[in-house]
Amino acid sequence: MLIKILIGGLLLLMLYSLFQAMRVMMQGDHAKTNMSKFIGRRVLLSAIIILLIIIGVATGLIEANPRPY
Repeated sequence: MLIKILIGGLLLLMLYSLFQAMRVMMQGDHAKTNMSKFIGRRVLLSAIIILLIIIGVATGLIEANPRPY
């Protein structure tokens, strides 16, 4: 259960980073704040989430859906 809460929290953090980048884009402060910082954060968070899911499925903490056939 803890791993699912951790993954959910990381997803919320990724959404927060997305809206932060949108706010900077709308303000037009491109020279002051570099947009690649926000993109890098989202890529890093998504890589961490994918690794947590793989580790969770491999250790049995997360149960994968059964086959449909």
